[in-house]
Amino acid sequence: MRAPRTRTLVRRGAVAGVFALAGLLFATSALTSRGTDLRSDTADLGALVAERSRLNEQRAERVGDLRAEVAELSRAAAPADVADPLAEPALGIASGALAATGPGVTVVLDDAPDTVRPAGASPDDLVVHQQDVEAVVNALWAGGAEAMSIMDQRVVSTSAVRCVGNVLVLQGRTYSPPYRVSAIGDPQALRAALDASAQVAVYRQYVDAYGLGWSVQAHEGADGLLLPAFDGSTALDVARADA
Repeated sequence: MRAPRTRTLVRRGAVAGVFALAGLLFATSALTSRGTDLRSDTADLGALVAERSRLNEQRAERVGDLRAEVAELSRAAAPADVADPLAEPALGIASGALAATGPGVTVVLDDAPDTVRPAGASPDDLVVHQQDVEAVVNALWAGGAEAMSIMDQRVVSTSAVRCVGNVLVLQGRTYSPPYRVSAIGDPQALRAALDASAQVAVYRQYVDAYGLGWSVQAHEGADGLLLPAFDGSTALDVARADA
């Protein structure tokens, strides 16, 4: 007659173990979320990227103000015989520290219309990718571009183009297509460099096959394009010197 009692004790022990395990899981969840809802809106990658982009824009404006103050103080404190590097327009334009004007071209890349998907096309075939923007940038530099901007942000030596999902991330800010790349230089030479680029040719094959957006507009004259000065940070997080 002791067998039923033994089974009852076993069941009670099992129930107690389940409750103990549940309590441990709830405690772990609370510690992991640090008091926040694990399924809150912050778990959405798109919303998180947009929020960080907004904060980066505010910080970039503050950095720009501080940079102007530092430049003014540096000029005031510099000895009279020390040349101001920004007094050399070519140096200031090449570094991105000065705004640039002149003739050039603007290239626009865009996703394909989402109304009808062509037969045999995958979703990846219908969007602009990081390597497509990079191909245009590299071709324009090869064509003798003197200054460049992407989505009205000046491109400098530390600029990097990255894609997160279906948005472009440049210097902490996010952009949706269409993507505009503007470069100052000889419009004919820049167009020729785009036509000669094998990587750009691959993108243009997708333009013809799937309807991706592509246009090149020339800007003639000394006031053809106006590219803003760089207003971000040039600090490097990671760097490596190749042997």
